[in-house]
Amino acid sequence: MTAVTATKVLFPEHCYQSDATVQLAVDANGAGCYIVTDQTPFHPVSHIWPDHPADQGTLVVGGIDHPVLGCHVGAVELATGKLLVGSDIFVKRGTEGWVFVVVHHIGTGIGLTPGTSVHLQVDAAYQQALSRGHSGGHLSSLALNKVLHEQFWRKDASRKDELGHYDFHSYAQSESRVTEDLSTDTYRLGKTLRKRGFNTAEMLEALPEIEQQVNFLLAQWCDSGAPVVIRREGEALTDSRYWQCDLGEGGVVEIPCGGTHVTSLAEYAGLEVSLVAASEQELVMLTKASVA
Repeated sequence: MTAVTATKVLFPEHCYQSDATVQLAVDANGAGCYIVTDQTPFHPVSHIWPDHPADQGTLVVGGIDHPVLGCHVGAVELATGKLLVGSDIFVKRGTEGWVFVVVHHIGTGIGLTPGTSVHLQVDAAYQQALSRGHSGGHLSSLALNKVLHEQFWRKDASRKDELGHYDFHSYAQSESRVTEDLSTDTYRLGKTLRKRGFNTAEMLEALPEIEQQVNFLLAQWCDSGAPVVIRREGEALTDSRYWQCDLGEGGVVEIPCGGTHVTSLAEYAGLEVSLVAASEQELVMLTKASVA
């Protein structure tokens, strides 16, 4: 049996197509085939924090395009070649005897065998729209933290964000969702947050002013056109990656993140936040990107 290696991922370098070699081709429970290659430009949906959707695109073999129906994280047991996909994964990254891979789901069993050469083509426009949404979410969370820092905390919260502000985003976030040119963050405004010293009622009353201040900050940052860099500690899917950007706030911001992102804030014509109080216990922040 050919040894399977961890997938080399190319999307951090904004690579949208590549040739690749098949390592595994496994029946997808009667619904086509799971294809694992040695490298890929496709970003898979995470099985742990599925906020960023999988890329779309095609797998080309023998001159025939096969739509990629889904792209998932997989784990392969080296001793047996057994492939676990998505929510079936029960091992953690770094577990001895296992490697983590990107799994391309195609809708037909096409008789691929290990060693076959294929071509992988990502839908670049779709990935870029998700990237604008994801980077926009990082920027709006930092802006929201900064605006809330001075006025709405009555205690010195121990957790600070990358700019040194009380990390409302980290404390309160209960859900996040990236879609095309949009990031949706949901915050829980419960007892725990109030015990940490956050003035929830006052914040809800001041939402229009907060929204205005956040959008003013975002406009400044977008106007800077600052580059965005993905620093990574290796080429494998599970190697740590970090979003970096200098917002002119006293140093380069670095946020751990495995998603895809813009190359520069100049890609935005603008970012606009809407803050919606779904209830006294829940706040929703919508960050909409417009394209330069």
